[in-house]
Amino acid sequence: MRAVFQWNLGTRVLELGKRTLVMGVVNVTPDSFSDGGKFADPERAIEHAMKLMAEGAEIIDVGGESTRPGAHVAGASGASSAAPPAVDPQEELRRVIPVIERLKKEKPGALISIDTYRSQVARAAVEAGAEIVNDVSGLRWDRPMAKTLAELKCGVVMMHMRGRPEEWRNLPPVGDAVLLVKRELKSWAEDAVLAGIKRNRLMLDPGFGFGKKFEENYPMIARFEQFQSLGFPLMVGTSRKSFIGRTLGDNGNDAPPERRLFGTLATQTALILKGAHVIRTHDVREAVEAARVSDAIVSA
Repeated sequence: MRAVFQWNLGTRVLELGKRTLVMGVVNVTPDSFSDGGKFADPERAIEHAMKLMAEGAEIIDVGGESTRPGAHVAGASGASSAAPPAVDPQEELRRVIPVIERLKKEKPGALISIDTYRSQVARAAVEAGAEIVNDVSGLRWDRPMAKTLAELKCGVVMMHMRGRPEEWRNLPPVGDAVLLVKRELKSWAEDAVLAGIKRNRLMLDPGFGFGKKFEENYPMIARFEQFQSLGFPLMVGTSRKSFIGRTLGDNGNDAPPERRLFGTLATQTALILKGAHVIRTHDVREAVEAARVSDAIVSA
């Protein structure tokens, strides 16, 4: 059974668990692994967001900095010389704020999430109309983030990540990825609550592909129901991830992102059946249809 939650976003409360919600990804970046920067221009990003909402996305996740493998993120050390420079906070703001403001103007009821690990960007985005902050670092990379989110009283997604993107290739394997992620997410969520963030504002994401080696992702899917014991709603993002590309590849080459749709849908279906509440995806129409059938199975 999938637990039911009332997710308090400050401006509204979402009921989670009776059906799966779909979050559509809008990358306002020039170097996204999945879309190659097709929506780096604000006008194209807004057009894409409107399209995703028309396809059934209940939440639009706007991001202004890539966290693809090899990407440099502010505060990281030992970055590869081939990694792009960290995005300046002002540049991140320049990318995302006009998109959020315009979306709220064009569609006042739009539910917008800001994908950022910076408290400065989170605050500006919420003031511009975002109601959710989706932090890939689990509130760990920017010290003021937890306090800022407690003050903003918005919805919060805490994702699990091992290390920094430029470190992923050299991370040692873990004995049991599920136990590690559960233990660390539980600790980080407790820290967030101690910092003043209400429990009913929190959602957790195990971070598929983020610092997990290829063989560590599939056990996390197979045993995903174990994450329900954490007592929080769960978001998942497997869309076009490299572990899917490796499984679908031929002759030692990974399948490119545009050939990972059906593999993505397989993972999303499995995760819904095991308790996921929100699916974060690039391919909204397909995910919405898969979720409807998966929800029918869950409810039966």
